[in-house]
Amino acid sequence: MNATPSFSGFPKQTLTFFRNLAKNNDKLWFDSHREEYEKFVAAPSRDFVLALGDKLKRISPAVHADPRTNHSIFRINRDTRFSHDKTPYKTHLGIWFWEGARPRMECSGFYFHLEPGRLMLGVGLYMFPKELLDLFRQSVVHPKHGPLLTKAIADIRKKKVYFFGNQSYKKTPPGYDPHHPNAEFLLYNGLHAGVELPILPEVYRPGLADFYFTHYKTLLPLHTWLLALTNRA
Repeated sequence: MNATPSFSGFPKQTLTFFRNLAKNNDKLWFDSHREEYEKFVAAPSRDFVLALGDKLKRISPAVHADPRTNHSIFRINRDTRFSHDKTPYKTHLGIWFWEGARPRMECSGFYFHLEPGRLMLGVGLYMFPKELLDLFRQSVVHPKHGPLLTKAIADIRKKKVYFFGNQSYKKTPPGYDPHHPNAEFLLYNGLHAGVELPILPEVYRPGLADFYFTHYKTLLPLHTWLLALTNRA
């Protein structure tokens, strides 16, 4: 955990592994290729967590950058209990850097996603638990917290490359003004901003951490606002 970051880029075999996994998504194939997973996915992912985490601490000092599976690195096993899709493995890499005292998925943070053909990064909190959803709605229209959210969103939207989610409702919740300047966000059950990109040469280079860090700095105002929200809960 205190090792010096030494990330040199993801090898091209990382994406090759996921392509092959998509064609052979079963336990027998995965078990016979577990060594490839460890060498080309798990090991460089741990190095990337340390390298990018070291940079994120410059702007988010208490961020958690923990290179263990089910901490910063999402498990490759899918939860199939409530899904019609029973394939056992994810065909992408997900990495999560979170900040706050709540459980890691109830905190705002910085997300990294890599799969064949697509890079994605995001900042925010994907889905609010009920007690946070209620507080979020109150904060959206609060005379102090609401304008701070307006400014954070406006600063990000100036760049015109980022998307926002998660709008899940069609009607303003009861008790809230549908004409409020921030009414758009009363329809959300989580709040994050991100960008999707094609696979870029940076994926295979040490500079990937710098590339992502530049985007995360732009998206930092949203994380800062959400961090303050969770700290009030």
